[in-house]
Amino acid sequence: MRRVRHRAAMETLTRGYAGADRGRLKSSIKAPSTSADAEVSRDGRLLRDRMRDLVRNNPHAANALSVLVTHAVGDGIVPRTKDRKVNELFATWSKRCDADGMLDFAGIQSLAVRGMFESGDGLVRRRRRRAEDGLPVPLQLQVLETDLIDGSKDGIQSGGGIIIQGIEFDAIRKRRAYWMFGAHPGNSFFDPLLSIKSNPVPAEDIAHVYERQRPQVRGTPWGAPVIADLYDLASYEQAELVRKKLEACLVGVVTGGDINDPIGMEMSNDDGKPLPAGVYDVHGARVEKFAPGMFYNAVGGKDIEFSQPAATGSYDAYKTSMLHTIAAGFRVPHALLSGRLDKINYSSSKVGLEGFNRTISALQWQIIIPMLCEPIWRWFLEAAYFAGLIDHMNHVAEWSPPRPYSADPGRDVNAKLAEVRAGFRSLSSAIAETGYNPDDVLTQIAEDNKKLDELGIILDSDPRHISQAGQFQQQIDDKPDIEDTP
Repeated sequence: MRRVRHRAAMETLTRGYAGADRGRLKSSIKAPSTSADAEVSRDGRLLRDRMRDLVRNNPHAANALSVLVTHAVGDGIVPRTKDRKVNELFATWSKRCDADGMLDFAGIQSLAVRGMFESGDGLVRRRRRRAEDGLPVPLQLQVLETDLIDGSKDGIQSGGGIIIQGIEFDAIRKRRAYWMFGAHPGNSFFDPLLSIKSNPVPAEDIAHVYERQRPQVRGTPWGAPVIADLYDLASYEQAELVRKKLEACLVGVVTGGDINDPIGMEMSNDDGKPLPAGVYDVHGARVEKFAPGMFYNAVGGKDIEFSQPAATGSYDAYKTSMLHTIAAGFRVPHALLSGRLDKINYSSSKVGLEGFNRTISALQWQIIIPMLCEPIWRWFLEAAYFAGLIDHMNHVAEWSPPRPYSADPGRDVNAKLAEVRAGFRSLSSAIAETGYNPDDVLTQIAEDNKKLDELGIILDSDPRHISQAGQFQQQIDDKPDIEDTP
């Protein structure tokens, strides 16, 4: 009984996760139990630099970022409220909101979100303006790169505060300030605003958007898991190109003879002695490098051997497999990353895009809107209120992300129409999903209908007169009397 009991105890002790196996075959796995902040502090800068290098020089990395930004921001994430005056004021201000004078509000969003994908962090700083600056609202926005944050500044502050990677927190771990340089430390020229000393910028003036995969204060590039794979694929393609060039350098060599044959004796040095065995050009010089499309003579050669470039059948399969891995690392469909549509059909592409659209929707509502759009909206309301342009600052924004484009819009429209007719959703929500303001759309519809009625025009797209089947709707001008009702 003791032996049975001890065997059961040993079996219980040996149970566990296969991923936590400490045996000989798994001993090479390194997994330190460090915090997310410690890992980002150690490797964040190098990850940013390498991802930026890939975006500059690698077409797949550049396309992946373009796809992510296009789907996440697109034409812009637009706010709307129930106050039409506030909506019009924001629309006017959004055209002049850029402190650099180059972008509108949608461009600010795209640039900041691109910084999140490429560098790990997207930063927008509030720039207060004076009333005499002539802006619709005395406020502008400035997009900054994450390099301006002094990441070397860490430590405990008096009063229970702490600084982690250049971001200062108070005693209850609320962000208090960002320690930032006056200019980009990587400028190629001397900037008088740049100094080795960073200064605190109030956290309330910074909108910081990044993906929090763990409780961490700064982010990492989205393609970080496949940076090594991108470099490996580029190295493989370069090696394949070099191999093809080497194969194309030589057409044929005259071989098969004897060095003492008369043909071989005709090629000699200046002193008249026969050349040693080897490959020579027509001038008798030994060939050490080959040029494309050339024939060379081996001493004593009587036969011609042509080079046979080897076909590489595994090139396309390897590249496709690597691009699948890279697409998974960037969280984009393979077809969007590679641009290859020859191996997908309508069903597979629709399933892939539906999953990708869910990822983008979660990104918009869980990261971009709360971390970037909402702070900017609060800045706008505050500046407009203190400038006397609005009555209060309690306007709640309903954000409308750009609608995902569909390969079959007809089916999608019919599905939305069925939901509205069945009462599963409102007409305003269906319009807002397209990226337009429902109030503006309904107002325009009313104005168009009024103009059509005044001109006596009936269009077959007007549901007031024409049914979906193309027939005239029955017009009832007067309500029936009670006694006339059967």
